[in-house]
Amino acid sequence: MVKDKEKNFVSAVVYVHNRENTIKASLKQINDVLNEHFLKYEIICVNDASYDDSASVIKEFGEKYLDCPLSIVNMGFFQGVEMSMNAGVDLSIGDFVFEFDSDIIDFEPSLIMDIYYHSLKGYDIVSATADGKKRLSSSLFYKLFNKSAKTQYKLSTESFRILSRRAINRVHALSKTIPYRKALYANCGLKMDTVHYKPNNSSRSDRSNKQSDTRLETALDSLMLFTNIGYRASMILTIIMILATIGIGIYTILVFALGHPVPGFTTTMLVLTGSFFGVFAILTIIIKYLSLLVNLIFKKQRYLVESIEKISK
Repeated sequence: MVKDKEKNFVSAVVYVHNRENTIKASLKQINDVLNEHFLKYEIICVNDASYDDSASVIKEFGEKYLDCPLSIVNMGFFQGVEMSMNAGVDLSIGDFVFEFDSDIIDFEPSLIMDIYYHSLKGYDIVSATADGKKRLSSSLFYKLFNKSAKTQYKLSTESFRILSRRAINRVHALSKTIPYRKALYANCGLKMDTVHYKPNNSSRSDRSNKQSDTRLETALDSLMLFTNIGYRASMILTIIMILATIGIGIYTILVFALGHPVPGFTTTMLVLTGSFFGVFAILTIIIKYLSLLVNLIFKKQRYLVESIEKISK
């Protein structure tokens, strides 16, 4: 038992979606660590429109076992990890905030305090990353993102992280809407670091189809917002169109100079097809940018919460 407990108030925000069979054990491990090391703390569970008994399990656990304040944020409809975690972090009041994007704990619980102590060395954001093989889709995304984004820190798959209150305030000052937290954390100008660990089990594949869809959408939006991939793609398409135009022009001149008839229909259709393809591809990219800008600037409601339950003793 720790005698001199930490006096910083900490918040633990946990994302929950259909986790009735695992959330109780996960909350117990998180609570045991926080209760042993901190004088005051809170736990916030964000229930992202679960249709199982996750909310009831959380509430029962809080009433029976917790001595700290417990808040259950019930999202109005399924909104994915990013918006749901934004809602939980906005509700938190801790000097430091732990973000658990999943209730899967494939690490030793002591790593939670290792991350906290590491942040006290001068880091406002510290992440925990599991060593080993990553999902192919995740590896491709982060490789593409890190190569294209002008960020000081490289992003990777993370299990959980801790943020100082200064980091949270800084990120909210940068943007009213936070579509992809990790990208904004990497661009906020504060010190970040990553702690690596060996996972206890090799699988973290617990996502529903809805979660996979929202993560794919978030990945695409992030690439458009935080990298120059759209600009590069439009430039490549433009260059291809220019080269095709030059090639057709040279071909037409040669045919005319040699006195051979020009196969008009086929050539014309090829040019028109290629040109229209390039034009519409560029327009698609432009429209995507405009839609993102509209959402970021004019969309007032960042997330929709149905209710908040507070359980305290």
